Amino acid sequence: MSHASRRAALRGLLRAADVEALLVTDLVNVRYLTGFTGSNAALLIHTDGDDSSRFCTDGRYDTQSAAEVPDLERVIDRGGAVVLARSAADLVVTRLGFESDVVTVDQHEALVDAAGRAVLQHRTPGLVGRLRLVKDDTETAALRAACAVADSALADLISAGGLRPGRSEREVSYDLETRMRSRGAEGPSFPTIVAAGPHSAIPHHRPTDASMRRGDLVKMDFGALVDGYHSDMTRTVVLGRAAGWQRDLHGLVAVAQETGRRRLTPGTQVVDVDAAAREVIASAGYGDEFVHGLGHGVGLQIHEAPLLGPTGSGALQAGMVVTVEPGVYLAGRGGVRIEDTLVVRDGTPEVLTRSPRELLEIT
Repeated sequence: MSHASRRAALRGLLRAADVEALLVTDLVNVRYLTGFTGSNAALLIHTDGDDSSRFCTDGRYDTQSAAEVPDLERVIDRGGAVVLARSAADLVVTRLGFESDVVTVDQHEALVDAAGRAVLQHRTPGLVGRLRLVKDDTETAALRAACAVADSALADLISAGGLRPGRSEREVSYDLETRMRSRGAEGPSFPTIVAAGPHSAIPHHRPTDASMRRGDLVKMDFGALVDGYHSDMTRTVVLGRAAGWQRDLHGLVAVAQETGRRRLTPGTQVVDVDAAAREVIASAGYGDEFVHGLGHGVGLQIHEAPLLGPTGSGALQAGMVVTVEPGVYLAGRGGVRIEDTLVVRDGTPEVLTRSPRELLEIT
């Protein structure tokens, strides 16, 4: 799907929202609709088509935007959204939508002043996000590539002996990120989590200089950024031979994760996917130790809709890309999380993260 096709699809949502144009100020949404990758831009999408739409960025990105956004009229002005709001009246826009989930109160006041009283501004939150829920083939290919980079980096780390007693969490984190970059990643999807021993019981532990020890559970949550798209995967291993409780805990989380993966079918309510996996853990007596949602959407952002959790809403659709990541965390002892990134399909979901899920004993 081209960026022009995405803009055309958005126009249907604008008409349904009863606005003549939408001022897009979220940079991620601007990128989704235009391909622009700079740090300052705004977009005015008109229901009449691209000829009546405008893209604005500042002079630093004149050359870059000419290459990335060749199919829209470009305005080079640091004023960005304010400049485009001012142009709405010239385009005979009387009802202008704005991303009220992004724009601050002060920014909105500036937009109202710029557009003038003839242009009525309407809150239209989440319209572009509704399109981004389902990934097109180009997006899925980028996500597939990002997951492959992360898989390759982990396999290389293990084969090179990078997981061993004496190395610090911080060293392993840096090592993983370096290996992802060497395979073409723009960088990590998010700060890499490496948590060893009791630290593995902290869901989002930040790596420290603490040395890993034999017998430790080591939880690694990481991903690669490729063409602007994120991968997300968690694997938990043991340095040395696993103790019985470690093997049992990993086995429980593995069953919960498989249960969640099997529920990824179009039409299934996201709360039901979470509930199915959560029941496995709760039935084993660890419900209070599963302290987060089952998963989330992944794309141009590492955390996107839909939310697979008790407070999520809506049903799965074919083409959505989500994580399934149950975890059990025993304070002071250790924790296990297993996470994959998957594409919801009409049949079996496509698993994008291919690293082994079974408990690896690194000897």
